[in-house]
Amino acid sequence: MGWVQIEKLVAEALPDHQVLEVLPRTGGELSTVFEVRLDAEPTAVIVKVYADEWAWKQVKEVYVYSLLKSSLSSVPEVLYVGAGYTVLTKLEGVPLSQVEVAPEDWYDVYHQLGQLVRRFHGVAQPAYGYVVEEVLDPKPDNTSYMAGQFAKKLQEFADLGGAADLHDRIESYVAHHSHLLAKATDPVLCHNDVHEGNVLVVPGASGWRITGLIDVENAIAADPLMDLAKTDCYSIRNNQHKLDGLLAGYGDLPPDWQPRMTLYRLYHALELWDWFASTNNPAPLPSIASDLTKIVG
Repeated sequence: MGWVQIEKLVAEALPDHQVLEVLPRTGGELSTVFEVRLDAEPTAVIVKVYADEWAWKQVKEVYVYSLLKSSLSSVPEVLYVGAGYTVLTKLEGVPLSQVEVAPEDWYDVYHQLGQLVRRFHGVAQPAYGYVVEEVLDPKPDNTSYMAGQFAKKLQEFADLGGAADLHDRIESYVAHHSHLLAKATDPVLCHNDVHEGNVLVVPGASGWRITGLIDVENAIAADPLMDLAKTDCYSIRNNQHKLDGLLAGYGDLPPDWQPRMTLYRLYHALELWDWFASTNNPAPLPSIASDLTKIVG
Protein backbone atom coordinates (compact mmCIF):
# COMPACT_ATOMS: atom_id res chain seq x y z
CA MET A 1 0.00 0.00 0.00
CA GLY A 2 1.44 3.37 -1.05
CA TRP A 3 1.07 7.07 -0.44
CA VAL A 4 -2.07 7.50 -2.57
CA GLN A 5 -3.97 4.72 -0.81
CA ILE A 6 -2.99 5.97 2.65
CA GLU A 7 -3.93 9.51 1.66
CA LYS A 8 -7.43 8.31 0.74
CA LEU A 9 -7.84 6.57 4.09
CA VAL A 10 -6.69 9.64 6.03
CA ALA A 11 -9.01 11.85 3.97
CA GLU A 12 -11.91 9.69 5.12
CA ALA A 13 -10.78 9.67 8.74
CA LEU A 14 -9.50 13.24 9.06
CA PRO A 15 -10.99 15.24 6.18
CA ASP A 16 -9.59 18.57 7.40
CA HIS A 17 -5.99 17.38 7.25
CA GLN A 18 -3.43 17.14 4.47
CA VAL A 19 -0.90 14.32 4.35
CA LEU A 20 2.68 15.57 4.34
CA GLU A 21 4.57 12.30 4.66
CA VAL A 22 3.92 8.56 4.87
CA LEU A 23 6.48 6.40 6.66
CA PRO A 24 6.31 2.59 6.92
CA ARG A 25 6.73 1.43 10.51
CA THR A 26 8.19 -1.77 11.92
CA GLY A 27 5.99 -4.29 13.70
CA GLY A 28 2.49 -5.37 12.86
CA GLU A 29 2.85 -9.01 11.79
CA LEU A 30 -0.90 -9.19 11.16
CA SER A 31 -1.30 -5.67 9.81
CA THR A 32 0.57 -3.07 7.77
CA VAL A 33 1.57 -0.10 9.90
CA PHE A 34 2.30 3.46 8.75
CA GLU A 35 3.21 6.70 10.47
CA VAL A 36 1.44 9.55 8.70
CA ARG A 37 2.54 13.14 9.21
CA LEU A 38 -0.10 15.83 8.80
CA ASP A 39 -0.37 19.58 8.39
CA ALA A 40 -2.45 20.21 11.53
CA GLU A 41 -3.07 18.73 14.98
CA PRO A 42 -2.69 15.88 15.40
CA THR A 43 0.47 16.36 13.34
CA ALA A 44 1.19 12.62 13.24
CA VAL A 45 -0.99 9.51 13.47
CA ILE A 46 -0.58 5.77 13.09
CA VAL A 47 -2.59 3.99 10.40
CA LYS A 48 -2.92 0.20 10.71
CA VAL A 49 -4.31 -1.60 7.67
CA TYR A 50 -5.67 -5.14 8.09
CA ALA A 51 -6.13 -7.83 5.46
CA ASP A 52 -9.67 -9.23 5.24
CA GLU A 53 -8.77 -12.42 7.11
CA TRP A 54 -7.53 -10.39 10.07
CA ALA A 55 -10.55 -8.09 10.37
CA TRP A 56 -11.35 -9.63 13.75
CA LYS A 57 -7.93 -8.48 15.00
CA GLN A 58 -8.91 -4.92 14.15
CA VAL A 59 -12.13 -5.35 16.16
CA LYS A 60 -10.10 -6.70 19.07
CA GLU A 61 -7.60 -3.85 19.03
CA VAL A 62 -10.33 -1.22 19.06
CA TYR A 63 -12.12 -3.00 21.92
CA VAL A 64 -9.03 -3.43 24.11
CA TYR A 65 -7.96 0.19 23.67
CA SER A 66 -11.48 1.27 24.62
CA LEU A 67 -11.17 -0.70 27.89
CA LEU A 68 -7.94 1.12 28.68
CA LYS A 69 -8.92 4.61 27.59
CA SER A 70 -10.10 5.86 30.97
CA SER A 71 -7.36 4.29 33.08
CA LEU A 72 -4.13 4.39 31.07
CA SER A 73 -2.71 7.27 29.04
CA SER A 74 0.32 5.30 27.91
CA VAL A 75 -1.53 3.45 25.15
CA PRO A 76 -2.71 4.83 21.80
CA GLU A 77 -6.17 6.35 21.44
CA VAL A 78 -8.39 5.20 18.58
CA LEU A 79 -9.24 8.22 16.42
CA TYR A 80 -11.15 6.49 13.63
CA VAL A 81 -12.25 3.01 12.65
CA GLY A 82 -12.65 2.41 8.94
CA ALA A 83 -13.27 -0.61 6.74
CA GLY A 84 -10.12 -2.63 7.28
CA TYR A 85 -8.07 0.14 8.86
CA THR A 86 -7.71 2.01 12.14
CA VAL A 87 -6.26 5.45 12.81
CA LEU A 88 -4.54 5.82 16.18
CA THR A 89 -2.76 8.59 18.01
CA LYS A 90 1.01 8.38 17.66
CA LEU A 91 2.74 8.07 21.00
CA GLU A 92 6.06 9.77 21.50
CA GLY A 93 9.15 7.58 21.44
CA VAL A 94 10.85 4.66 19.75
CA PRO A 95 10.84 0.96 20.70
CA LEU A 96 13.04 0.11 23.65
CA SER A 97 14.53 -2.68 21.52
CA GLN A 98 16.06 -0.05 19.20
CA VAL A 99 18.01 2.01 21.76
CA GLU A 100 21.19 1.45 23.73
CA VAL A 101 20.67 1.29 27.47
CA ALA A 102 23.60 1.39 29.86
CA PRO A 103 23.73 -1.72 32.08
CA GLU A 104 23.25 0.37 35.22
CA ASP A 105 20.09 1.95 33.75
CA TRP A 106 18.15 -1.25 33.12
CA TYR A 107 16.75 -1.34 36.66
CA ASP A 108 15.14 2.09 36.29
CA VAL A 109 13.68 1.35 32.86
CA TYR A 110 12.14 -1.91 34.04
CA HIS A 111 10.92 -0.28 37.25
CA GLN A 112 8.92 2.08 35.04
CA LEU A 113 7.70 -0.89 33.00
CA GLY A 114 6.54 -2.70 36.12
CA GLN A 115 4.50 0.34 37.15
CA LEU A 116 2.96 0.54 33.67
CA VAL A 117 2.02 -3.15 33.57
CA ARG A 118 0.44 -2.83 37.02
CA ARG A 119 -1.83 -0.06 35.71
CA PHE A 120 -2.68 -2.15 32.65
CA HIS A 121 -3.87 -4.88 35.01
CA GLY A 122 -6.34 -2.49 36.57
CA VAL A 123 -9.02 -3.66 34.12
CA ALA A 124 -10.82 -6.58 35.77
CA GLN A 125 -12.26 -9.35 33.59
CA PRO A 126 -15.32 -11.58 34.16
CA ALA A 127 -13.59 -14.86 33.27
CA TYR A 128 -10.39 -16.40 31.94
CA GLY A 129 -9.77 -16.69 28.21
CA TYR A 130 -8.89 -15.02 24.92
CA VAL A 131 -10.22 -11.51 24.44
CA VAL A 132 -11.80 -10.12 21.27
CA GLU A 133 -14.93 -8.06 21.99
CA GLU A 134 -15.54 -10.29 24.97
CA VAL A 135 -13.83 -13.24 26.59
CA LEU A 136 -14.17 -16.07 24.08
CA ASP A 137 -14.97 -19.53 25.46
CA PRO A 138 -14.75 -18.10 28.99
CA LYS A 139 -13.40 -20.33 31.72
CA PRO A 140 -14.56 -19.82 35.31
CA ASP A 141 -11.15 -20.43 36.84
CA ASN A 142 -7.46 -20.28 35.99
CA THR A 143 -6.96 -24.03 36.38
CA SER A 144 -9.39 -24.97 33.63
CA TYR A 145 -8.12 -22.19 31.37
CA MET A 146 -4.43 -23.01 31.66
CA ALA A 147 -4.99 -26.77 31.59
CA GLY A 148 -6.67 -26.32 28.24
CA GLN A 149 -3.92 -24.02 26.98
CA PHE A 150 -1.13 -26.40 28.00
CA ALA A 151 -2.94 -29.36 26.43
CA LYS A 152 -3.38 -27.43 23.17
CA LYS A 153 0.25 -26.30 22.99
CA LEU A 154 1.59 -29.72 23.94
CA GLN A 155 -0.47 -31.31 21.15
CA GLU A 156 0.89 -28.74 18.70
CA PHE A 157 4.42 -29.46 19.96
CA ALA A 158 3.95 -33.16 19.21
CA ASP A 159 2.30 -32.57 15.83
CA LEU A 160 5.10 -30.20 14.78
CA GLY A 161 7.84 -32.72 15.53
CA GLY A 162 8.89 -31.74 19.05
CA ALA A 163 11.01 -34.29 20.90
CA ALA A 164 8.80 -36.92 22.54
CA ASP A 165 10.88 -37.10 25.72
CA LEU A 166 10.74 -33.32 26.19
CA HIS A 167 7.00 -33.38 25.53
CA ASP A 168 6.54 -35.95 28.27
CA ARG A 169 8.71 -34.05 30.74
CA ILE A 170 6.76 -30.85 30.13
CA GLU A 171 3.48 -32.71 30.56
CA SER A 172 4.71 -34.26 33.82
CA TYR A 173 5.98 -30.90 35.12
CA VAL A 174 2.65 -29.23 34.41
CA ALA A 175 0.73 -32.03 36.15
CA HIS A 176 3.02 -31.83 39.19
CA HIS A 177 2.65 -28.04 39.47
CA SER A 178 -0.98 -27.65 38.41
CA HIS A 179 -2.03 -26.86 41.99
CA LEU A 180 -0.37 -23.46 41.56
CA LEU A 181 -2.93 -22.45 38.96
CA ALA A 182 -5.74 -22.42 41.50
CA LYS A 183 -3.96 -19.66 43.43
CA ALA A 184 -5.08 -17.11 40.84
CA THR A 185 -8.65 -16.03 41.53
CA ASP A 186 -9.09 -12.62 39.87
CA PRO A 187 -8.63 -12.47 36.08
CA VAL A 188 -7.45 -9.15 34.68
CA LEU A 189 -6.76 -7.78 31.23
CA CYS A 190 -3.25 -8.89 30.27
CA HIS A 191 -1.32 -7.37 27.37
CA ASN A 192 0.32 -10.78 26.76
CA ASP A 193 3.16 -9.36 24.67
CA VAL A 194 5.10 -6.98 26.92
CA HIS A 195 8.55 -7.13 25.37
CA GLU A 196 11.02 -4.42 24.41
CA GLY A 197 9.70 -4.12 20.86
CA ASN A 198 6.32 -3.00 22.20
CA VAL A 199 7.63 -0.52 24.79
CA LEU A 200 8.24 3.07 23.65
CA VAL A 201 10.89 5.27 25.25
CA VAL A 202 12.38 8.75 24.95
CA PRO A 203 15.66 10.07 26.36
CA GLY A 204 15.30 12.00 29.59
CA ALA A 205 17.51 13.96 31.96
CA SER A 206 18.11 10.88 34.12
CA GLY A 207 17.94 8.15 31.47
CA TRP A 208 15.31 6.56 29.28
CA ARG A 209 11.68 7.34 30.05
CA ILE A 210 8.87 4.98 29.02
CA THR A 211 6.12 6.76 27.10
CA GLY A 212 3.88 3.95 25.94
CA LEU A 213 2.91 0.33 25.46
CA ILE A 214 1.58 -0.67 22.04
CA ASP A 215 0.19 -3.65 20.08
CA VAL A 216 -2.58 -5.24 22.13
CA GLU A 217 -3.41 -7.91 19.53
CA ASN A 218 -2.51 -10.78 21.90
CA ALA A 219 -4.52 -9.58 24.91
CA ILE A 220 -6.07 -12.18 27.20
CA ALA A 221 -8.02 -12.31 30.46
CA ALA A 222 -5.70 -14.11 32.83
CA ASP A 223 -3.59 -14.23 35.97
CA PRO A 224 -1.51 -11.01 35.98
CA LEU A 225 1.62 -13.09 36.55
CA MET A 226 1.18 -14.32 32.96
CA ASP A 227 2.30 -10.89 31.74
CA LEU A 228 5.31 -10.71 34.02
CA ALA A 229 6.35 -14.23 33.01
CA LYS A 230 6.19 -13.38 29.30
CA THR A 231 8.34 -10.31 29.81
CA ASP A 232 10.79 -12.50 31.71
CA CYS A 233 10.75 -15.12 28.96
CA TYR A 234 11.03 -12.75 25.99
CA SER A 235 13.09 -9.77 27.20
CA ILE A 236 14.69 -10.23 30.62
CA ARG A 237 16.58 -13.40 29.80
CA ASN A 238 18.43 -13.76 33.12
CA ASN A 239 19.25 -10.06 33.43
CA GLN A 240 18.85 -9.57 37.18
CA HIS A 241 18.75 -5.76 36.93
CA LYS A 242 15.76 -5.99 34.60
CA LEU A 243 13.92 -8.55 36.72
CA ASP A 244 14.53 -6.69 39.99
CA GLY A 245 13.33 -3.44 38.43
CA LEU A 246 10.21 -5.01 36.92
CA LEU A 247 9.14 -6.66 40.17
CA ALA A 248 9.91 -3.61 42.32
CA GLY A 249 7.95 -1.36 39.97
CA TYR A 250 5.03 -3.77 39.80
CA GLY A 251 4.65 -3.92 43.57
CA ASP A 252 3.14 -6.53 45.86
CA LEU A 253 3.19 -10.11 44.57
CA PRO A 254 1.61 -13.26 45.99
CA PRO A 255 3.82 -15.51 48.16
CA ASP A 256 4.00 -18.19 45.44
CA TRP A 257 4.89 -15.80 42.61
CA GLN A 258 8.18 -17.51 41.75
CA PRO A 259 6.95 -21.06 41.04
CA ARG A 260 3.81 -19.72 39.38
CA MET A 261 5.81 -17.44 37.11
CA THR A 262 8.12 -20.35 36.25
CA LEU A 263 5.10 -22.40 35.19
CA TYR A 264 3.85 -19.54 33.01
CA ARG A 265 7.34 -19.00 31.58
CA LEU A 266 7.26 -22.66 30.57
CA TYR A 267 3.97 -22.05 28.78
CA HIS A 268 5.26 -18.99 26.92
CA ALA A 269 8.40 -20.82 25.78
CA LEU A 270 6.31 -23.78 24.61
CA GLU A 271 3.98 -21.47 22.72
CA LEU A 272 6.96 -19.71 21.11
CA TRP A 273 8.49 -23.04 20.03
CA ASP A 274 5.17 -23.99 18.42
CA TRP A 275 4.96 -20.62 16.65
CA PHE A 276 8.40 -20.84 15.06
CA ALA A 277 7.88 -24.47 14.09
CA SER A 278 4.48 -23.72 12.52
CA THR A 279 5.95 -20.85 10.47
CA ASN A 280 8.81 -23.01 9.15
CA ASN A 281 11.48 -21.10 11.02
CA PRO A 282 13.62 -23.80 12.63
CA ALA A 283 16.63 -21.65 13.60
CA PRO A 284 15.38 -20.61 17.09
CA LEU A 285 13.99 -24.06 18.01
CA PRO A 286 17.12 -25.58 19.63
CA SER A 287 17.57 -22.55 21.90
CA ILE A 288 13.92 -22.59 22.97
CA ALA A 289 14.05 -26.34 23.53
CA SER A 290 17.07 -25.74 25.76
CA ASP A 291 15.08 -23.19 27.76
CA LEU A 292 12.22 -25.67 28.14
CA THR A 293 14.62 -28.37 29.28
CA LYS A 294 16.17 -26.10 31.92
CA ILE A 295 12.76 -25.46 33.44
CA VAL A 296 11.51 -29.04 33.55
CA GLY A 297 14.88 -30.58 34.44
